[in-house]
Amino acid sequence: MKIYFIGIGGIGLSALARFLKNDGHDVSGSDMKSTPITKALKEEGIKVFCSQEASNISENLDLVIYSAAVTDENPELIESRLKQIRTLSRKEALPIILGDKKNYCVAGAHGKSTTTAILASILNSSALIGAISKDFNSNFRYINDLVAFEADESDASFLLSNPYCSIVTNAEPEHMEYYHYDYEKFFQAYEKFINLSKKNVLNGEDKYIKKLNIKNPNFLYPSKDIRNLCFLLKNAEPYTKFDLKDLGSFEVWGFGYHVVIDASLAILAALNELNIEVIRKNLLNYKGIKKRFDIVQKNDNLVVIDDYAHHPTEIEATIKSVEVYDNLTNINKRVVIWQPHKYSRTKDNLEGFKKCFRRCDELIILPIWTIPGEQKIDIDFEKEFDFYNPIFADRINSKNGAIEIIKNEKIIQTYTEGIILGVGAGDITYQLRGK
Repeated sequence: MKIYFIGIGGIGLSALARFLKNDGHDVSGSDMKSTPITKALKEEGIKVFCSQEASNISENLDLVIYSAAVTDENPELIESRLKQIRTLSRKEALPIILGDKKNYCVAGAHGKSTTTAILASILNSSALIGAISKDFNSNFRYINDLVAFEADESDASFLLSNPYCSIVTNAEPEHMEYYHYDYEKFFQAYEKFINLSKKNVLNGEDKYIKKLNIKNPNFLYPSKDIRNLCFLLKNAEPYTKFDLKDLGSFEVWGFGYHVVIDASLAILAALNELNIEVIRKNLLNYKGIKKRFDIVQKNDNLVVIDDYAHHPTEIEATIKSVEVYDNLTNINKRVVIWQPHKYSRTKDNLEGFKKCFRRCDELIILPIWTIPGEQKIDIDFEKEFDFYNPIFADRINSKNGAIEIIKNEKIIQTYTEGIILGVGAGDITYQLRGK
């Protein structure tokens, strides 16, 4: 088929485009502007328009797939419908993409990208992830019909992912605007997702998963099943060693109890396919994922870490990992740079955000990163976060050996020492990398 993607530069849609290209389809697409992802797609032989215009839509297209951010006013979507080309949202397209595959689908408010990437490394399988795995330097890999898939609960699209095995890290309510703040509807979606699959692996100590009505659950009980955690640095890279059930000792890239839980869920799921010694060996192939405790700059005095964390639970877990890193080095100062993500998420989780930075020495708050069309909500950050005496800045500038804090186009602070952690799901990742 000739398939066109509107919004092909997104982390999720680009993975689907790559997957379908390797499945033998003729793939092209567009995005609003050129990005590292669109450039990479072009290098891989996918035609990408870096503007969205009706003239990009040709008569011979069989299918147009569009991202959740695309509205009915999009000129390419309008033209596709006028030409009577079949149009599907990303969610609606999943049965076409995954319908005949053996899918290990990972869901959860937190940890699903990490768990999916670990699982793909263990299984040495095809992968569709909402992040870049450093194992294969992509959000996508095509090997065979065995797929590690990051399933999305935000729009209930995980219900269309045809799971053979459902893996759930946690079921903490998130994206409640999609579910119209109907918690019963939200948890019913998780129940259905898990019960759709022949196999499952679930975090049995997550208070939300405990409430679900699951047929034949396969629970991991972290407090009982995981033992003897040991944190270590290898060439300044973070690793955690741990024992799991009666399966022996394992070593995984990353710091923290949450990383070990993710790895343990992946290990237990992989037992459906591989013996334990192969799993133990393949786990070492996992090297982390970009924007998850991603060390983007380091010397003896300064370490700069980029992390996608944009929910209080995620931020607190990441800061705990920074604390471990701090304890294994001679660098003591911990500075967090926070770029809030979306007005709705910030408001819905405001009390959690006010508590999650307690382990940092200094807090810098950047302007909210929002999405087109989102309704602005007044939030008094100075009042709500007064406890931290934060620095409010417009942006940051990353230089070799330094992070500069910018306000009104003036440098108001420069850091050349300490562990600098940037958290958020917006463009802070590019600011931290100096791009």
